[in-house]
Amino acid sequence: MNRRRFLTVMGAAPALAMAGAGSGAAQGLLTSDLTETAMPLWQAWRDSFLQPDGRVVDGLQRNASHSEGQGYGAVLASEFGDQPAFDRIVDWTEANLSVRGDGLLAWRYLPGEVNPVPDSNNASDGDLFYAWGLVRAAQRFNEPRYLTRALQTAQSLAERCIMPVAPGANETVFLPAAQGFVHADRIVFNPSYVMPLAMREVAAATGVAELARTAQNAESILLRLAQTGPVPDWVQVTPQGMSAAPDFSANTGYEAMRVPLYLVWSGLNNHPAVTQMVRVYTRTVQPGVPVPTIIEPASGTVLEASNDPGYRALAALVSCAGTPGETGSLMPPFDPSQPYYPATLQMFAMIAANQVTPQCVPI
Repeated sequence: MNRRRFLTVMGAAPALAMAGAGSGAAQGLLTSDLTETAMPLWQAWRDSFLQPDGRVVDGLQRNASHSEGQGYGAVLASEFGDQPAFDRIVDWTEANLSVRGDGLLAWRYLPGEVNPVPDSNNASDGDLFYAWGLVRAAQRFNEPRYLTRALQTAQSLAERCIMPVAPGANETVFLPAAQGFVHADRIVFNPSYVMPLAMREVAAATGVAELARTAQNAESILLRLAQTGPVPDWVQVTPQGMSAAPDFSANTGYEAMRVPLYLVWSGLNNHPAVTQMVRVYTRTVQPGVPVPTIIEPASGTVLEASNDPGYRALAALVSCAGTPGETGSLMPPFDPSQPYYPATLQMFAMIAANQVTPQCVPI
């Protein structure tokens, strides 16, 4: 279920900026209402990755769709006030991934297969973003039915994907899925599945307080993980503490790069997990040099890098937000020809800059 396990250097070609996005990318972030000035960016993302039926396509992953992508798309559509696109995303998701019967979504859809949903297990981050999109859409479009569906997801996440880190412990952990990550002697945890702002907003809207409490616990877990370096993709939690999880990536890679993004978006610019990545980016990010996408946490060795502008935008946001007194970030223009994942991270980075860290609006 590691959706980011594509270990090739990506995006060597120079970015082709969307027409008018060079200046519009910066100017479009000067208002809290993205529909007024940044609509072309959403339209470019939508035209590149959202099919007319509401399926968000990840071209590098066998043209598959994931609950992650459907959740990301739902959040973006609600942010840009595009209710028709939002409804298409929800309708497709409900028809094709809502097959479990418990309010959670199957994590992957494979087009062209006899059984396009071969694994009914969920991915908790996909469910979280889907619920968050529904919560924000309920307010934006004044549609209570969205909130009703978000409540169902939130309750199931609390019941099936939140548990104590150890028997009798007060600290809880956000499981990657309902099945497969809890063992007799350990819990496998993906730090990038935690999005504190989303968890708190969903908790406030639905009354499922376990999500907010687990967000607070997750921030403490991330603090401990960041004491020795950048937060890794996966860890295991045992009675003895946290360590590398066998058979999972221990690097800071395509999964973990979301950790500082989500923390900045949540207003936690000073969190140690942000600070650690600022150190990495300060040392490695330079004009014309590919941006690190996989790092060995202990040594800081860059194992893989990419020229995709989405990764550079993420680095620019994190570096600006995590550096006291910094103003203006060097986000590149949005490029809809880049793959789905960096393109989506770039959209998120721009939204976070607009809504939470206006000092980091691109210069």
